[in-house]
Amino acid sequence: MPYHSNSVTAVIPAFNEAESIGAVVSGLRGLEYAGLKVVDHIVVCDNASDDGTAAIAQKAGALTCSEFRQGYGFACLRALEFIHCSAHIHTDIIIFVDGDYSAVSSDLPALLDNIIAGSDLVVGSRVHSLQEKGALGAHQQMGNVVASALIRWIWGVNVTDLGPLRAMRYRSLRLLNMQDQRFGWTVEMQVKAIQANMQYSEVPVSTRKRLGKSKISGTVRGTVGAFFGIFGKIARLYFAQPKFKLRVHQARRALPKAINKPHPPPL
Repeated sequence: MPYHSNSVTAVIPAFNEAESIGAVVSGLRGLEYAGLKVVDHIVVCDNASDDGTAAIAQKAGALTCSEFRQGYGFACLRALEFIHCSAHIHTDIIIFVDGDYSAVSSDLPALLDNIIAGSDLVVGSRVHSLQEKGALGAHQQMGNVVASALIRWIWGVNVTDLGPLRAMRYRSLRLLNMQDQRFGWTVEMQVKAIQANMQYSEVPVSTRKRLGKSKISGTVRGTVGAFFGIFGKIARLYFAQPKFKLRVHQARRALPKAINKPHPPPL
């Protein structure tokens, strides 16, 4: 039975996560809350791994797709394309989960319940009191604090984290016309949802120390790339805001024409 009549699909972008991906997929497949199965479909996008990540994910019960262009945004975009084109997947809510075992799957029902209550986008805020020691490096925490403060200052919405564990109405996500291919994916989603006057909320979530080495915060190149990707994206979204709002308004006007289709058409 779908979770409160909502079909839920998990998207997991994964690059060389052989050490953890099996546990992540198994945890999502077995997740139940109040007697209801939480996740209906799991899509792992293998982002040019060379350690057998895709095979392990399939063995654990996930559907897989591949994206040879490396980048978090590339992998998420490819997974969404796979979902949209699949005749076997109908989804009402998309959840995004990292494949490194840092997220705690039992936190997901709180995100989903906020979506069901009316939110368009719910982000899991990695509060310090719920973090395992060493789960987030000092530079990660500082970057989150500064980026979140900048969003609050510009748009006046209480954003506290750019956490990767998040849930969103599929129809609302389609309206955002996501574009970022690398490090700015998460902040693009949050800022665009705010710009489109969607209902945004956060819930506190736990964070474990990841399995394996981070490909972003674990390298100088990744850390620098994430810094410029996130803050550059905020700047570009700010200056593109009038045009984006007009596009969302036009898309919303056309949306009722596709209300009975299992998936909204490409925008």
